[in-house]
Amino acid sequence: MAELQTIAAAIREDVGKGASRRLRRTGLVPAVLYGSDRDPVALTVEHRQVLHESAQESFYSSIMELQVDDGRTQQVILRDMQRHPFKQQILHLDFQRVSADEVLRISVPVHFVGEKNSPAGRASGVVVQHLMNEIEVAALPKNLPEFLEVDLSNLDAGDAVMLTDVSLPEGVEIPVLATTDENIMVANAVHVSESQGTGAAAAADAEALAEAEAAGLDVSEGAEAAAEDEEGEAEAEEGDTEE
Repeated sequence: MAELQTIAAAIREDVGKGASRRLRRTGLVPAVLYGSDRDPVALTVEHRQVLHESAQESFYSSIMELQVDDGRTQQVILRDMQRHPFKQQILHLDFQRVSADEVLRISVPVHFVGEKNSPAGRASGVVVQHLMNEIEVAALPKNLPEFLEVDLSNLDAGDAVMLTDVSLPEGVEIPVLATTDENIMVANAVHVSESQGTGAAAAADAEALAEAEAAGLDVSEGAEAAAEDEEGEAEAEEGDTEE
């Protein structure tokens, strides 16, 4: 587990929408702390600090330490953050208390490594797709990883990395694997034909195809329907020309 980030906080007595607006005008962010079968506590944190911390990936998936102005400290995780729709402004934060003997379920980022040197990464006409950017894990606080690493160095064209292939640190589980028999694709390498192009559109088409196949859809039916549409359009154009 990475070194704890520290967030300075203060208890607030004035609550409500009007109070929250006044706090924001003074550079503070209203927040709430809950969990561990204890009463929620209304807090404020400095906007400048949390805006800076929120630029770090670990802010969203790691345990942090709240240091309250009355001297108390509490280990927490971020459960929700509300942002202004267009301003660079954080409007509200929800923190959950962390207990050393309580298993946490939280989504952690996925870091893909080895892609450039993989057979798929070096192959022409092959697109490597990252289909998941975070994975929910369950672990005690002491075992919580900052991120999960997925090694793509052996990925070849046509291969896929599934959720069951992801290496987990000791004491860490992926809850979804315990509740369903369905495996989930994390990354794959697909061929892209010349007619699909080589840019973002090609990658999007390949990703849509992979998702359809993973969902068990019959992509051949879609291809046949598209072909019929094209034939119909061609016949209509011929009719217009004859008139």
